[in-house]
Amino acid sequence: MKKVLAINSGSSSFKYKLFSLPDEKVIAEGMADRVGLDGSTFEIKLENGEKHVDEVAIPDQETAVKLLLDDLKKYDVVEDLDEIAGVGHRIVAGGEDFTDSAIIDKDNLQNIFDLKEYAPLHNPAEGEGIKAFMKLLPNVPEVGVFDTSFHQTLDPVQYLYPVPYEYYEKYKARKYGAHGTSVRYASARMAEMMHKDVKDLKMIVCHLGSGASITAVKDGKSFDTSMGFSPLAGIMMATRSGDVDPSLLQFVMEKENLNMDQMIDILNHKSGLLGVSGISPDMRDLKHNKDPRAQLARKMFINRIVRYIGEYIAELGGVDAIAFTAGIGEHDKRVRRGVMEAFEFMGLDPDFDANETNGEKFISKPDSKITVAIVPTDEELMIERDVVRLAKLD
Repeated sequence: MKKVLAINSGSSSFKYKLFSLPDEKVIAEGMADRVGLDGSTFEIKLENGEKHVDEVAIPDQETAVKLLLDDLKKYDVVEDLDEIAGVGHRIVAGGEDFTDSAIIDKDNLQNIFDLKEYAPLHNPAEGEGIKAFMKLLPNVPEVGVFDTSFHQTLDPVQYLYPVPYEYYEKYKARKYGAHGTSVRYASARMAEMMHKDVKDLKMIVCHLGSGASITAVKDGKSFDTSMGFSPLAGIMMATRSGDVDPSLLQFVMEKENLNMDQMIDILNHKSGLLGVSGISPDMRDLKHNKDPRAQLARKMFINRIVRYIGEYIAELGGVDAIAFTAGIGEHDKRVRRGVMEAFEFMGLDPDFDANETNGEKFISKPDSKITVAIVPTDEELMIERDVVRLAKLD
């Protein structure tokens, strides 16, 4: 039986799922954690629920790949590595070079490394992961699935910034977005749930996790999205600020004697829910906390989501559906409720009883003018399907 690996290499992590074909069943999954750091571990969870975690040195991506391939044989997930017919890799930044997922050869592997300016923490690690698989499984097709490629359908009206046009011409300074693989899955699944063609729907997908973005989907394509040149723009997030007036940054930098690198670090790692609450970047820690700043952080988070949804409803000329996905979107009923309440004036009729619990379902009433649902994301499944499509494994 053929099998496909879906890989998500972070700056210091390496997550994976192994799918069997053609049933798309997950037969093993896990991760290498703290790659390149002290205290690293490697985990594998088998189809029967059995889980193994080893504390082992993982200095680089190649070591993580070796551990993975060894464990797949050790625990009889595969009898022979030849059963692995393809490997798909989630890659954060594809720039304008990749308008779709792609088979990765040596030339476009170099493109991935060259695009590190757009995602310095992620693209190099993801490139190293691909290089390791090319070395250890030399005859297996490698497929890159880019977070940014789904958003390459944006019009220049949406993706350009109102700064001198020469910056785009010289440096490709523009909006690229992120979470495209998740949005692609959630929008298609939402259409399936509604028994409609995704091309016939105006939809807004709220990918709400520690990183969060809002995307308008029209004709089955990305129409506009909240993240920008980098994942720092858009709505407020766990530790990221989202949109901020640049003049405020200059003001604070002068007062605090900060340089730009220090300021960007603050915006990425010390802002958002953490910065406002002063307590935690995790929405679960703020949910029942009575501290005024914890409650303020939650209200601001909901407010920023509502702002973008309202903007996109205007851009789309109306909306048929809103999907909540990712960690907060799938598990925080109060956030979902707060967003839905803001659009009751437009005929959104929430089903607050359904919203009390999580899992894939509609959380608006059947007669609601806007259909709302929880749609658990599955980026790895999209990666697997792109491998099957591009490597012609079906």
